[in-house]
Amino acid sequence: MQGIKQAASAFLASRRVAVTGVSRTPKDHGSNTVYKRLRERGYEVFAVNPNAHEVEGDRCYQDLKSIPGGVQAVVIGTRPEIAEDTMRECAELGIKQVWMHRGPGAGSVSAAATDYGRQHGITVIDGGCPLMFGPTADLGHRIMRFALAGHVPKQV
Repeated sequence: MQGIKQAASAFLASRRVAVTGVSRTPKDHGSNTVYKRLRERGYEVFAVNPNAHEVEGDRCYQDLKSIPGGVQAVVIGTRPEIAEDTMRECAELGIKQVWMHRGPGAGSVSAAATDYGRQHGITVIDGGCPLMFGPTADLGHRIMRFALAGHVPKQV
């Protein structure tokens, strides 16, 4: 196990990142916020939604295996019941960094997905948001990191 700051730094060191659950109707949708912030901070970021061809003005991919050249890391921003399938796809593709997004609500965290990922050598951050850490953080997300301490793991 490692601390959340170390795990977040390792995750954010990945420059090619997929974000699942990015919506065609983005109003305050967490995945869209993560997607846009990563893009703004210079990450090569890929939107994944099997029901969309374009989101946020960019091409959208049906699944992780459709992304040309693959990715190093994945933010899961879908419903928890979909997270395990995504984690299985990550394992099949050799992706070793996965963050299951969780803000104030239930988020995308799935115990089954977490267990599966860790059993397959994936570093799984099961809660919180990448925008709470490092070069992607803003003041609001830093404050949320402490306000939502129960939703941000201390160890991963």
